[in-house]
Amino acid sequence: MTDEGRVVIVGAGFGGLSAAKTLARAGVPFTIIDKRNHHLFQPLLYQVATAALSPAEIAVPIRAVLSPGKGGAIEILMEEIEGVDTTRRVVRAAGGDEIAYSHLIVATGSSFTYFGKEDQWRPFAPALKSIDDALNIRRRVLLAFERAETTDNPQLRKRLMTFVVIGGGPTGVETAGALADLAKATLAKDFTNIDPRDTRVILVEAVDTLLNAYPAHLGAYTERKLAHLGVEVHTNSPVKRIDENGVLAGEDFFETSNIFWCAGVEATPVGKWLGLETNKNGTVSVASDLTVPDLPGVYVIGDAASVADQDGKPLPALAPVAKQQGQYVAEAIIRQQQGQSPQGPFRYRDWGTMATIGRYAAVGKFGKLEVKGFPAWMLWGAVHIAYLVGFRNRINVLVNWLWSWLTYAKGARLITGPDEAATRALDNPKAVDEELDKTINAPG
Repeated sequence: MTDEGRVVIVGAGFGGLSAAKTLARAGVPFTIIDKRNHHLFQPLLYQVATAALSPAEIAVPIRAVLSPGKGGAIEILMEEIEGVDTTRRVVRAAGGDEIAYSHLIVATGSSFTYFGKEDQWRPFAPALKSIDDALNIRRRVLLAFERAETTDNPQLRKRLMTFVVIGGGPTGVETAGALADLAKATLAKDFTNIDPRDTRVILVEAVDTLLNAYPAHLGAYTERKLAHLGVEVHTNSPVKRIDENGVLAGEDFFETSNIFWCAGVEATPVGKWLGLETNKNGTVSVASDLTVPDLPGVYVIGDAASVADQDGKPLPALAPVAKQQGQYVAEAIIRQQQGQSPQGPFRYRDWGTMATIGRYAAVGKFGKLEVKGFPAWMLWGAVHIAYLVGFRNRINVLVNWLWSWLTYAKGARLITGPDEAATRALDNPKAVDEELDKTINAPG
């Protein structure tokens, strides 16, 4: 499909898009392939899931970002990749096409892992990694309140108004805090028969602290702030069972219809595509210049790669890492094509990490500098606005955040999607009450 000698980028996340922009500025022809037609700002997905933002505010079409035009220098393909033939230097698409490459940049990111229990747990505990995931969770959350409003069964109502978030990392902390804000502030006066302020939001973490990548005292601060929001935090509570009845975590069982998975990630199947052994989390070990040893012209970056920093520790799976790696490998390819000497090894410039806790607080670590509370929350907002792709997206998100902060209103509280069970629940709540009541009282 493409000319031999062309750079091929697989994945249009932070790393892939950064590489593409750098190549485009230098006039280097490339093909970028992604199974979706949009670049997604994943750090704000939880705000779509909790009705604070709409999908269009955190995603932008890849074609709108790169504007390929008619010249052929930039080609954008919406395809799913199923393999790479490194001997013939072609990428195989699921539809049967083969795309030839001179240099290959694999930037396919990661997905949540259920630690070998995906078939048993995923149907009851959706993860949050795509717009479809976020809209599914938003639908489940809002429908739970609608179902609770229509039932006279107090046990069922309690079950529907209990939300369990699994995973005490940034995604889990942010999701739990946002759910508490939604229930106890935004929806507080929206219903007649229920009081959303009675909602239970439970955050479950397997180890003894939240935000395990941060200093322990910031994890403790986060736990206190979540408790102030009304979130029940259960640390040292590894998940043992998830089913239609609820969650068994540690020694506690939480009866609920609403379970959301935010624990653990693993790389996409890059190792399988390239015929390589992978690390425990599915990542591929790469050299200091982000190339794959013994595979000429192949780079792996972002969440799919394992590369050490100056201290020998693996770099974290963060957007800034992927963006810097994307720019680095693109510049390496440009230097090769221009006959220049190679760059030095990749060095990550650590600008810090942040996580928000509800609508007034956040924590951040920038080298030796630590910030927390309202100033950190303001800084968190500024950083995320800056990282969004597209001027219009930045303005829309800023306006929505300001409005939400001033009024507690969330403007994306729409129940959408082809959910037949949800439709039955609203059309015939009594029948659903009886069906769920049987589930609640089922043995085991």
